[in-house]
Amino acid sequence: MALRPRRSALYMPGSNQRALEKARDLRADAYIFDLEDAVAPEQKEYARTLVCAATSQRGYGQSELIIRVNALSSPWGHDDIIAAAAAKPDAILIPKVSTPGDIMLAAKHMRDAGAAELTQLWAMIETPQAILNIDSLVRTAADPSSRLSVLVMGTNDLAKDTRARLVKGRQPMLAWLSLCVAAARAYGVDIIDGVYGDISDNVGLGQECEQGRDLGMDGKSLIHPAQIDICNKIFSPDQHEIAWAKKIIAAFDLAENAGKGAISLDGRMVERLHADMARRTLTLQQAIDDMS
Repeated sequence: MALRPRRSALYMPGSNQRALEKARDLRADAYIFDLEDAVAPEQKEYARTLVCAATSQRGYGQSELIIRVNALSSPWGHDDIIAAAAAKPDAILIPKVSTPGDIMLAAKHMRDAGAAELTQLWAMIETPQAILNIDSLVRTAADPSSRLSVLVMGTNDLAKDTRARLVKGRQPMLAWLSLCVAAARAYGVDIIDGVYGDISDNVGLGQECEQGRDLGMDGKSLIHPAQIDICNKIFSPDQHEIAWAKKIIAAFDLAENAGKGAISLDGRMVERLHADMARRTLTLQQAIDDMS
């Protein structure tokens, strides 16, 4: 599968028609149309209708459209999947995933609902059980029938269920975040960091985006349009990274370096693995440029 930028994934409340329409003019890499947490019980069916209509109509440029359904154990989950499948989003996001069986059951419901082959399954990682089961849970991605392609960290729910405090720097949950990144990389799926709740604190948002990027996250989930530009900038290669990547690739392409596993470049030892990393950097930047 071609590399897809997922720097910013903006949650949009499914019951807010104005917000769904406004998103057409924004620049997030992905929109998560939410039928779950952002929607009151009495508005669930109304939100489902709005979200599926907006998804079917498209008009969001090249951004991915994802529908977050209610849990399958809820009164709305099964009907959500049936309606979402008919709307043909890029992915259906399943909340409260805790075991490999949850992934495969959701995939079966998608298949039974007639979901298009290209409709992926995204999974919320937001329970203590999910953290404890993360290897076997993400291992399901090796089975194409699972459709699993992206993990989305639900850090607020993790804090609620574990009683870990949501503090600056997120020290209480760094081990969980890193473990999930390792699992995602082991089985070839993307991983999107949890939300930053203080929409007035751009400095804190930037610091948390940088932390997520440095941990290996592909992007961050967001709760407000004002957070998009900061997130997109931080999860994009900067000019220094692009220039250095080009320099590494050019050096290894020289005839005198053919067959060498490592070379000296500007006083630094650079290995073939760094050339692979450089190619990914340039591929990501090209994919970002293509979305513009």
